[in-house]
Amino acid sequence: MATQTKGILGKLQVLGRSGLGAPLLLLSILAMMVVPLSTVVLDLAFTFNIALSIVILLAVVNVMRPLDFSAFPTVLLLATLLRLALNVGSSRVVLMHGHEGPHAAGQVIESFGEFVVGGSFAVGIVVFVILTIVNFMVVTKGAERVSEVSARFILDALPGRQMAIDADLNAGLLTRDEAKARREEVREEADFYGSMDGASKFIRGDAIASILILFINIVGGLFIGTMEHGLDIGTAGRNYTLLTIGDGLVAQVPSLLMSVAVAVLVTRMSRAQDIAGTVVRQVFSSPRVFGVAAGVLGLVGVVPGMPNLVFLVLAGACAGGAWLMARRARQSSSAPVETPKTDRPAELSWEDVQPEDPLGLEVGYRLIPLVDQRQGGELMPRIKGVRRKLTQELGFLVPPVHIRDNLELAPNAYRITLLGVPLADGVLYPDRELALNPGRVFGTVEGIAVKDPTFGMDAVWIERGRREHAQSQGYTVVDAATVVATHLSHLIGEHIAELFGFDEAQQLLNSLGKTSPKLVEDLVPKTLPLAVFVKVLQGLLSERVSLKNLRVIAEALAEAAPRSQDPVVLIGAARVALSRQIVQEINGLEEELQVLTLEPALEQVLQTSVSTGNAALEPGLAERMHQSLANQSQQQEIQGRVPVLLVPQSLRPVLARFTRQTIPALRVLAYNEVPESRRIRIAGAVGA
Repeated sequence: MATQTKGILGKLQVLGRSGLGAPLLLLSILAMMVVPLSTVVLDLAFTFNIALSIVILLAVVNVMRPLDFSAFPTVLLLATLLRLALNVGSSRVVLMHGHEGPHAAGQVIESFGEFVVGGSFAVGIVVFVILTIVNFMVVTKGAERVSEVSARFILDALPGRQMAIDADLNAGLLTRDEAKARREEVREEADFYGSMDGASKFIRGDAIASILILFINIVGGLFIGTMEHGLDIGTAGRNYTLLTIGDGLVAQVPSLLMSVAVAVLVTRMSRAQDIAGTVVRQVFSSPRVFGVAAGVLGLVGVVPGMPNLVFLVLAGACAGGAWLMARRARQSSSAPVETPKTDRPAELSWEDVQPEDPLGLEVGYRLIPLVDQRQGGELMPRIKGVRRKLTQELGFLVPPVHIRDNLELAPNAYRITLLGVPLADGVLYPDRELALNPGRVFGTVEGIAVKDPTFGMDAVWIERGRREHAQSQGYTVVDAATVVATHLSHLIGEHIAELFGFDEAQQLLNSLGKTSPKLVEDLVPKTLPLAVFVKVLQGLLSERVSLKNLRVIAEALAEAAPRSQDPVVLIGAARVALSRQIVQEINGLEEELQVLTLEPALEQVLQTSVSTGNAALEPGLAERMHQSLANQSQQQEIQGRVPVLLVPQSLRPVLARFTRQTIPALRVLAYNEVPESRRIRIAGAVGA
């Protein structure tokens, strides 16, 4: 027997791998509607149908999240076709052999007709109608509505969720592979709930078909039994009605199981969860609930005329459960506390003088769960993702972020520090999510209106249950950990030069020395002091130039250092060597680079100021030039381009410092920093 079973399973696996399993299954189901079936085959098929429905229901209950059973709509279609094929085949047997008695359609139908409903066709009709109403009006209709609403909200929220993934990718919280997997998961979720919206119609149609088949078989059986087989109307009515009711119940029970499976699947949350454990935790975790229930049952149990014993027993059971849960909660909260040892305080030493951390994050006490991974905090992995992304982009190891709690802060406040000096702060609501207004939304959402701490955008702290609603209105929704990580990433990018020092420079030289030892040996300290080398790299970082191509930078410095030790001159030489990288980061693979230029009169004034050694501008002129630059840059950003100002080499350092803080999106390039392979198109001229 075991050998035969293994052989059958092996053949099924071969069919599945060859792609013939699904077509053969569909053809077999369709053949059951046409080819007459014997009673033995019907018994096996009905038993298999019931077993299949039970297996599918258990699979739905045990699955961790709906997307893990993405083939459910197809399985639902095949199961529905199987039930309909069995209905057609059993109807043929009932109408052809029903005059022979209740045993004419097989043991399964006879058992449901005799044992389940007691052999009474009136009771059978009532039971069948009740099961059909429960299936059609309650379970199926509710599951259909949930599927419809879920599909609509998932599709409406799809653009917002895609924007949230892009925001996490840009903030360094996700790698490219993780972002690709998230996008694929979002698309699969939309496809799944869209399919479930349509697949729920199968169950509804199956319930309607069962009702119609029942009445058609009863009327047809009466006609065939009396007209063709000469039975009296009472005998014909009893035989055919019992067989039809048994047939209907055999089909209706699996249909009800499948409806329950659909309802359980579509009413679950999208995230992974153990449904049994979740229900137990959320329903049977509060001793207060059981205590109140025990009191109510006890009051009902002492009312005269009520079944006192039953209610009092249940009241005692609920009271006992409440006492046990309360006792367990007290034991878990009363952990032993170690008393500190009363030793004499140690004398102060130089070890007590701790240097300031390069990067620090201080949080109020209500935000501690965000950074405690034992409590499910997600902030630490997010910060590691930010450091990983910035390290890959900038070309050197970004220092770690030291996180500590600060009781002087407000409970929901946080503060970011650089070398011990506060840079920025903000307020978080860890039990809520932040809905960002990207500039075009279709409505409003309820919550706490604030400004985004990173970019100053209008935002609302909303309850977590309103996430999909906010996304459907066009908002980009992020959690509290993402808000802090994005804020931290933005500040690190603005102050990255201050985080680069001698140790970081020496580490880069050591790494470069493994592949280009002669270059490093001749550059530092023979040609260029380490302090000047650090100044040059800090200047490049302050102008958002990556140090990934350190060999190119070192070769440019080795060539320019004998002529000048001025960091400004050396930065210009390094930028020219990195011109392809700089323009690539600005313009991508486009051959044409749109730029802004200075009007000749303004350029002449600036050239004169720089040549005389006076880089300071008259306040009125500086204000007008700044306003013109800001307006032109804003127009370029509206068109989806990075604003670029193209100026002579002598003016580039001055204008780069002039616009670095006030117009951070503007990139200032010198004429010789544009590769020959790129075409230049002047988009506007900046005047005063």
